[in-house]
Amino acid sequence: MNKLPESVFHGIVAVVPRNEQVVESTSRGWLNRVDAAQGRFILRASSQVVRNRFTGCLCSTASLPVACGMRQLSCVMARTRRYAVVTGGSGSLGSAITGILRADGWEVDAPGSAELDVRRVGEVRAYFSGRDPELLVCAAGLVRDAVLARLPEEAWDDVWSVNHAGARDCARTVIPGMVERGAGHVVFISSYSAISPPSGQAAYAAAKAALLGLTKDLACRHGASNVRVNAVLPGFLDTNMTAEISGVRRDQVLADHQLGRFNTCEAVARFILNLHDHLPHTSGQVFQLDSRCSGGAMDSMHVP
Repeated sequence: MNKLPESVFHGIVAVVPRNEQVVESTSRGWLNRVDAAQGRFILRASSQVVRNRFTGCLCSTASLPVACGMRQLSCVMARTRRYAVVTGGSGSLGSAITGILRADGWEVDAPGSAELDVRRVGEVRAYFSGRDPELLVCAAGLVRDAVLARLPEEAWDDVWSVNHAGARDCARTVIPGMVERGAGHVVFISSYSAISPPSGQAAYAAAKAALLGLTKDLACRHGASNVRVNAVLPGFLDTNMTAEISGVRRDQVLADHQLGRFNTCEAVARFILNLHDHLPHTSGQVFQLDSRCSGGAMDSMHVP
């Protein structure tokens, strides 16, 4: 794009996608002129802050280049509405993620299984019709533990349908919109079992491991469109999923943690918010959030 002289518009020039929705009105003094045909908006020279399209953070207009292309990951005005969808929102981890995002000013939809059965692709498509999240966190999960020889086929199918296929279908549904907008972030909640599976958890471990491959594939495929995809291994958490584990087994699992303590849902939620807002150049990565270095006692226990 050719540099436009500031003397013409008396403000900062930035480039946005042609379909970008600029919701800040000129009456608030943020905009001096909107050139919809060219996909440009021009900020008033007196504007103090604009929102970074890629991180959502506020920054001074003084830090903006006079003319900047979106593909250069520059600061441009974004929609002030920050919207996320967290699947598995009724679970302990999903609830924590939802709470942290809302406390940071996000609008969040957090469907539980009653509102969105991720096993049904038709429901997934219907749910996301009209929803256009900046951030998608796939936190829906299901455990059906048994050694493979004793695991009913329908139990295997249920575990895969929720933990892998459901997450895949949610991502596949929202990513086209992210590509069109030129920004977006998908976070898959995987598991330590994906990299160090315990005996008797074949279906869960395999499904969560498959998410890691999906993370890499989607990150590589859509990175050029500024769509990020990452995976998080939260570690052992005090959740409804782990509530039935005995104290003895819990102590054995704790012994594998080098720091001598478990992770928390709130810490995981804050990590995801930080990943989204403050690591805008990170994609295709797998983040293990506890302090385990090897399987240890986990190898003989059914622990998510």
